[in-house]
Amino acid sequence: MGGMSNSPMMQQYLDAKAACPDSLLLFRMGDFYELFFDDAKTAATVLGLTLTSRDKGENAVPMAGFPHHQLENYLAKLIAAGLRGAICDQVEDPRQAKGIVRREVTRIVSRGTLTDDALLDPRASNYLAALVCDGGDKRGERAAVGLAWVELSTGRFFASQFAAERLADELARIAPVECLVSDAATTAAPTLDGRMTVTCRPAWAFAHRQARDALHKHFGTTTLEGFGFADDDTAAVRAAGAVLDYLAETQRTSLGHLDRLTKYRVGSTLEIDEATRRSLEISRTLRDGRREGSLLAVLDRTATAAGSRLLGETIANPLTDIAAIDARLDAVAELVAQPVLAGELREQLRQIHDIERLLARVTTGRATPRDLSGVARTLRVLPVLKAKLTARSSALLNRIESSIDLCPELRAKLETALEDDCPLVSNDGGFIRPGYSAELDALRELTSGGKQWIAKYQADEAARSGIVSLKVGFNSVFGYYLEITNTHRDKVPQHYIRKQTVKNAERYITPELKEYEQRVLTADERSKSLEQQLFVELRDLVGQQSKCLRTTADALAKVDVLAGFSELARQRGYCRPTMVTEPVLRIIEGRHPVLDALVADGSFVPNDVTAGPDAGLVLLITGPNMAGKSTYIRQAALITLMAQLGSFVPAREATIGIADRIFARVGASDELSRGQSTFMVEMTETARILNTATERSLVILDEIGRGTSTYDGVSLAWSVVEHLHQRIGCRTLFATHYHELTQLETTLPRIRNLNVAVREWQDDLVFLHQIVAGAADKSYGIHVARLAGVPRTVLERAKQILSQLEQDHLDARGRPKWAPGNGGRSGDLQLSLFAEPEHPLLSQIRELDLDRLTPLEALALLGQWQRELDGGESSRRESHKAGDAAGRAARELAAR
Repeated sequence: MGGMSNSPMMQQYLDAKAACPDSLLLFRMGDFYELFFDDAKTAATVLGLTLTSRDKGENAVPMAGFPHHQLENYLAKLIAAGLRGAICDQVEDPRQAKGIVRREVTRIVSRGTLTDDALLDPRASNYLAALVCDGGDKRGERAAVGLAWVELSTGRFFASQFAAERLADELARIAPVECLVSDAATTAAPTLDGRMTVTCRPAWAFAHRQARDALHKHFGTTTLEGFGFADDDTAAVRAAGAVLDYLAETQRTSLGHLDRLTKYRVGSTLEIDEATRRSLEISRTLRDGRREGSLLAVLDRTATAAGSRLLGETIANPLTDIAAIDARLDAVAELVAQPVLAGELREQLRQIHDIERLLARVTTGRATPRDLSGVARTLRVLPVLKAKLTARSSALLNRIESSIDLCPELRAKLETALEDDCPLVSNDGGFIRPGYSAELDALRELTSGGKQWIAKYQADEAARSGIVSLKVGFNSVFGYYLEITNTHRDKVPQHYIRKQTVKNAERYITPELKEYEQRVLTADERSKSLEQQLFVELRDLVGQQSKCLRTTADALAKVDVLAGFSELARQRGYCRPTMVTEPVLRIIEGRHPVLDALVADGSFVPNDVTAGPDAGLVLLITGPNMAGKSTYIRQAALITLMAQLGSFVPAREATIGIADRIFARVGASDELSRGQSTFMVEMTETARILNTATERSLVILDEIGRGTSTYDGVSLAWSVVEHLHQRIGCRTLFATHYHELTQLETTLPRIRNLNVAVREWQDDLVFLHQIVAGAADKSYGIHVARLAGVPRTVLERAKQILSQLEQDHLDARGRPKWAPGNGGRSGDLQLSLFAEPEHPLLSQIRELDLDRLTPLEALALLGQWQRELDGGESSRRESHKAGDAAGRAARELAAR
C-alpha cells in the first residue's frame, strides 16, 4: 500500500481495528468520523453514506464518513441494523500533540450496551443477557440454565438458575435485546421473534473461576453469599461473570453503578409462559409486535420514563403474595378516593428527570452539564412531592415517602453552581453561574475582552499621543491593534510597531497590548479548563450520592405507577378486586381492558364470569365466530393478571383467587422455521399446559383440535377437557365450536355450559356479545361466511351439504349420533368412542349363567380373571374396575 495506506494514521487505524474486528470502527479525524476498507462499504449500504476513496489505482482505500456531531444518529441506524460500532476518539489535544494525535477505542456500542438517551426508548428497559447451559451430571440430573441480565442504563443487575425447559419463558419475561452465548455452545442460540441479537463470546469468558473472581473484584467482596448465591449456583454466577466481562471490554470505563447483583427466584411471581404472553398480547401485539394495542399500552398512564419502565417490569412479574397485592390496592384506593392529591402528585412527577438513567451516565463519565442540571431540577421538586405523601393511610405510600431522600446539600451545591439552561457538552463551558468561582469570574472577564481595560488603555494612549481618533481593535489574524488614520501619521509614537496598512489608516501594536492579548488568549483556555474541572467535581459529587439518589428514583417510579393506576381506574370506572386464596373467579360485568379502551364509551358489552369448586371449574363456551368467545376468555385472564399487579380492574365487582400460573392457548401460529405446523404448535402448547398446570392455575383455551380431522379434533378436545376437570381441577375457560363437548356437563359435575347469544332476523345474524348459560344450538358458520363476502353460489351449495350431513349424522334431537350423552337421564350412560372402553372381563361376567354355575366353577373363573389382570394387559384403572366387577359377581354367587 502507498500514500495514505501506509501512513502513521492508517497504521493507527489498523491497530484499533484489529482490537475490535467484529465492529464497525468509527475513527475520529478532526471534525469527522471516518470508516475505511470493508467497514466503509458496509456503512455506505447500511448508513446511506457516500463511498469515496483515498489514493488512486491499486492503492485506493474505500472511505466513508460523517460529521462528529451526527454520531448518535448514525449509531442509532447502525444498532437498528444489528451491527456493533467501535468509537475511536482523539484522546489528547491536537494542539499539544507531538506528532500524530493519540487515538483509542473509548467504547464499543451494541444493542445491549446503550446508555445514550437518543438511542434508547425511555419507556422500555434495554436488557443485555448472558446464557450458560450446564449439561447436568453423570447421575442423570437435568441440565441447569444460568441466566444473567443487566440494564446498563440504570444499573439493575440480576442472575438466576433454573431448569432448561424454562428458558424460553424466562427470556420472554425479560425480553433482552442482546444475549451473550459461548462460541463453544452445542445447542442453538435462543431467539425472540427476531427482537434479540445473539452475540458469541469466547468460552473462557464463561469459566466459573474467572466469573467468580471478576464478581468479587467488582463488588469488593470475598463471597457472593451476601447476594443470595450458594455454592450450587454456578451456572448463574458464570452468566453474571460473562456479562461483567463483556461490559468491561465494551465500555472501558467505570461500572460503579452496578452496585449489587440481585438473585431472581423462579416461581416467586405469577408465571406466564412465552405462548401465553404472546396470546394475551400483554406487552406486544400479535399482529405486528408493537407496544400500541397491548395491555401495557392501555395501563400506562405514568408521567415519567422511569415509571413507564417499572410498569413494564411489573406487568412482566405479577405478584402471587396476597399481602403485597393488597398493599398496592390500598395505595391505589387512597389515590382514587383523593383525585386532587393524585393529580398534584402527577403534576410534580412530570417535572422529574430520568434520574435512574442519568446516574448511569454520571458513573460511566458520560454525563453532561444538562444531566447535572436535571438532577438539580429533580431535587428542587422533591420537598413538595414528599410532603404530599406524608401521613398517608396507605402503608405502602408511607414506605415510599420514607425512601425519598431530599439530598439538601447536593441540591444547594448544584443550584448554586449551575445555570438554569445548561449545554449538552462541557467542553465549551458557559454553564457555571457567575459568583460560584471568583477565579473563573476573573478569567471570564479577561476572555470577554476586558472592555474596561481596553477603554482605559485607548483613552490613555489617545491622551499620551495627542491622537483623539486613536482606536483599539481586534481581528483573528493580528490580534489586538491600535488604528491611526493617515491624517495623524506624524504623531505616531516611536515605540509603536506597524503591522498592517489599510485604507486611510495604519495599524500598530505595542508590547503592553501584546502582553494583554496573551493574557486574554490564555484566559480563554484556562477558563474552559477550570469550568471543566468544576464540572467534574460536581459530577463526582452526584456520583457519591448515587445510592440515595437511586433509592429515591425507585420510590418516585413506584409512586408514578400507583398514581397511573388510580388515574386509569377513575377514568375507566374500574373497581377494586377482592383477592382471596381460594381458587375462585367471580367477575360481575367484566370488560376486556384493551377493547374497552379502544371502542366508544359504553359500547362494549360487559359479561359475568363465575368459576370455582362450587360454581363450576370448567366453563365450556360455544357460539359462532365473531360473537365474542375469544374476547370473553381473554378478558377473564387479563382481569386476573391486572388484579395480581395491584391494579383496579374493568368490572363492577370482582373476586379473584390468586393464580400461580396463567396459561392461554388462543389463535393459530406456524413456526415453519422450526419445522412446526400450526397444529404442532397448538399441541405443543397444550401439552405444556396439561403437564404443568396446577389446581391454582387459570387456563384459557380456544378452539383446541381445529387443526386436524373432525373426529381427531373432537377426540382431543374431549380428552383435554376431561383431563383438566378430573386430573388438574383448575379454573378453565374453554371456547370451542365442537358442540359435542357440551354434553360433558351431564357427566362431569364441575363443568358448566355457556354460549354467546345471537339472534337471527330475516336471514341475518345479530351478535349480542352476551354470554348466557347453556349450549349454543348451532355454529352459524355459513352466516359468518356470508358476512365475510363468500360468493352466494358457494353459500347455497354449503347449505345443501350441511343439510345432508345433519341428516346422516344427527339424531332426532339434533345431536351427533356418535357423540356420548345420557339423554338427560342419570344412570343411562351411552358408552361410545369417547367413554372409557369396557374391559373384556365385564362382558364375560354378563354372559355367565349364574343358575348353572357351581361354586367351584366360580372360583376357577375368578382365578383365571386374576391371572389375566396380573398379566399387565390392562391399565391400572381398568384393572380396578374389572376387579370390582369380578368381586360383585363373586358376592352374588356366594349369596346364591
